[in-house]
Amino acid sequence: MRARQRSKKRVQTAPQAGRTGRNNGRATEVPAPTEQLIGYLAEIDLRVGELALALREIVFDEAPGANECVYKSYVVCTTYSLTGRYVDVFCHIAVYPRHVNLGFNRGAELEDPEGLLIGSGKIIRHLKVAGPDDLRKPQLRRFIRAAIKHSKANLAERPPKLPRRSAPKATARKPRPR
Repeated sequence: MRARQRSKKRVQTAPQAGRTGRNNGRATEVPAPTEQLIGYLAEIDLRVGELALALREIVFDEAPGANECVYKSYVVCTTYSLTGRYVDVFCHIAVYPRHVNLGFNRGAELEDPEGLLIGSGKIIRHLKVAGPDDLRKPQLRRFIRAAIKHSKANLAERPPKLPRRSAPKATARKPRPR
C-alpha cells in the first residue's frame, strides 16, 4: 500500500502541460508528457523520473518538431525522430533505477574528440545523466544538435520515395490438368 501512495505522489509532481522551454533565446512549446510516460515514471524513484522529464525538455528544446515514442522493456525508454519512423531515431532517453542515459542511435558516427560518449558497440553511444548538475553540461545539447544534423543529412541522402503502384490486375488462370 505504501508503494502505491508514493506512486501517486510522483504523478502529481509531473510538469504541467504545454511547458515553455528555451532554444537559442526563443521560447519553445514543450509537449506535455503522455499519461503512459507518467505512468511508467511513477513506478521508479522520483529523482530519476524528474531527471528523465528534464532531459526530455532539453531534447524538445533542441528539436521542437520531434516525434516521441514511449515504451517499456527492461527500462522506460523514449525515442525521438524527425520522421516518426524508428529507423530515423536520432536520440533516446533510457531510464534506469539510479540514472538516465541520453543515447544516440548513430553515436559512433558523431564527432567526439574529447571521448565523452560512452559505449563500445558499432553504432550506439550514450551520455550518463546521474544528477541535476549533469543537465547543465553543454555537451548534452551539443551532441543532441549534432545527432539532429546527422539525421537530417541522412534523410537528405535518401532517394525520394516512389509512388506506390496499384496491385496488378488479376489474370485468368488456366485450369489444372487432372
